[in-house]
Amino acid sequence: MRRAIRALSAVGLLAAATVTAFAVAGPAAADTQICEQYGSTTIGGRYVVMNNRWGTSAQQCINVTGTGFSIQTQQGTGNTSGAPVSYPAVYLGCHYTNCSPGTNLPMQVSSISSATSSINYQFISGATYDAAYDIWLDPSPKKDGVNQQEIMIWFNRQGSIQPIGSVVGNATIGGRNWEVWRGSNGSNAVVSYVAPSAISSWSFSVLDFINDVKNRGAITSSWYLTSIQAGFEPWIGGAGLAVTNFSAAVNGGGQPTTQPTTQPTTQPTGGTSACRVTYGTNVWNSGFTANVTVANTGSGTINGWSLGFTLPSGQTITSSWNATLTGSSGAITARNVSWNGSIAPGANASFGFQGTYSGSFSNPPSFALNGSNCTTA
Repeated sequence: MRRAIRALSAVGLLAAATVTAFAVAGPAAADTQICEQYGSTTIGGRYVVMNNRWGTSAQQCINVTGTGFSIQTQQGTGNTSGAPVSYPAVYLGCHYTNCSPGTNLPMQVSSISSATSSINYQFISGATYDAAYDIWLDPSPKKDGVNQQEIMIWFNRQGSIQPIGSVVGNATIGGRNWEVWRGSNGSNAVVSYVAPSAISSWSFSVLDFINDVKNRGAITSSWYLTSIQAGFEPWIGGAGLAVTNFSAAVNGGGQPTTQPTTQPTTQPTGGTSACRVTYGTNVWNSGFTANVTVANTGSGTINGWSLGFTLPSGQTITSSWNATLTGSSGAITARNVSWNGSIAPGANASFGFQGTYSGSFSNPPSFALNGSNCTTA
């Protein structure tokens, strides 16, 4: 199914104060009620609880406790082949400039030594919903706006609903089996892990899921974890659903990936190169991201690289990571940064970028590494 991004819009933030008199601010005592469309509060001095009724004008109220929340009323109705009506949730990190108290997020994935969480859900029957655990990542340490990658863990689902995209396989993570879905909701890429049966309580490693998504080529170690969230996506009904306990912690101590702000001062010395380029894309409406992997298929080490290619007409690059790019449309040159300039035989280097496009979407027709044409995978 397709659904809109759950994040708050700027207009919604401005309008929220006029929705209802039940909004709260500051630390929450037990049994605090929030009915405001985008109302939020903090619990435990560590986490934010948000109502986040983004997909309906009908009333939704949540009851906030010292360790979580429950849905008291949910009067909206969503199309089960489309988007849910809301995402009430509790989170650690930053969500549209609203950061949890004292958070150390965003944190670069390569800097994370551990990321753990514990969750207890209370489920109900007779409603259509999923119990959704969200992990958000972005190439930049973003505290506002839409992140580029969403990881969803479906602890439970009731009714004729399904994740975004299509099934791409199965995975074993944390000692459990998961059906893996992959797609885009038009604003960000989504990888979803669906439990074969309901999980009401679990303590697990968030980093295990992040590493699986990284191994699928969707992100790199230079990306940033921005928030960890647990809640519900109701389509029909939902009163009685609850997160009775939530905790999460992200610890540093890994090896940070630094990215230079200037171009390398040394020129590539690779000469002629045997190479293969894999160009993976995620495309939506008028936007796209590309992940480019350059493999050394020759017998000698490439010491410094420069990859040339031409974007099809109508495509424009707006941001990039893990390479220094010259040009934003038409002819593009991507040069290594200081830490990924050496590619041993059989090894590879990756970089990526985000852009916009008009008309039909297509890939660059060819690539040349240090002046030599590459094969494409």
